[in-house]
Amino acid sequence: MLEDLQVTYPAGTYVFRQGEAGSEMFIIQEGRVEILAQKGRKEVPLAVLEEGDFFGEMAVLEDLPRTASARTLTPCQLLRIDRQTFDQLIRHNPEIAVRMLRKLCHRLRTAQPQPLEAPATVPEPPAPAETLSASAAALVHVASDTRFVLSTETENSVGRKDPVTGLAPTVDLSAVDPQKTTSRRHATLFLRDGKWFVREEVGVRNGTFVNGQRLTPGEERTVSHGDRLRFGLVELEFHSL
Repeated sequence: MLEDLQVTYPAGTYVFRQGEAGSEMFIIQEGRVEILAQKGRKEVPLAVLEEGDFFGEMAVLEDLPRTASARTLTPCQLLRIDRQTFDQLIRHNPEIAVRMLRKLCHRLRTAQPQPLEAPATVPEPPAPAETLSASAAALVHVASDTRFVLSTETENSVGRKDPVTGLAPTVDLSAVDPQKTTSRRHATLFLRDGKWFVREEVGVRNGTFVNGQRLTPGEERTVSHGDRLRFGLVELEFHSL
């Protein structure tokens, strides 16, 4: 089935150009693709996509001309998905559907007009030093001695930067995940009532594990100092004070 959808392009080839009609989207199996927008007489790069990323999905969802151009930066192998195979793709790869929804949400948020003047707020006094130190935490990638400090004020997303949606996680594992086994938005860590929790996000393919036990999507699991957390094939230690 997949073999019938595969197409190859040499480096420097336009997959499609802005303004063209289209009815297909593409998923990158190998290589890198640059997304470009026409600004006057120049083409401005918007994003560089790599293995596992997708582009051109608006042509499948709506009968509209291409809003940007796509050009290969390296020799590429792509999956070409038309409307007939789109439904089957969504059924077998829910992460693609979730990322499409996040991309749409991001576009809606950025399109909303911002208030001219933010309401005045009174800054809260800083928490006592002993409270901050008691709740401070980090994820440590022992193999590379990389330390990811976690925020105690907001939720910490774990994954890899997503050039499709333009969103970046709080804990970006791209540098320690050369095999790209973590999903773009893989899990969330947060502090609640003095305890730390981890939760797997929707659409994750390679799983989230706490001390070797796999979580179910949406499940919240408490984590303590010394626990081993694995996102895909990336294992980290949870450290807290």
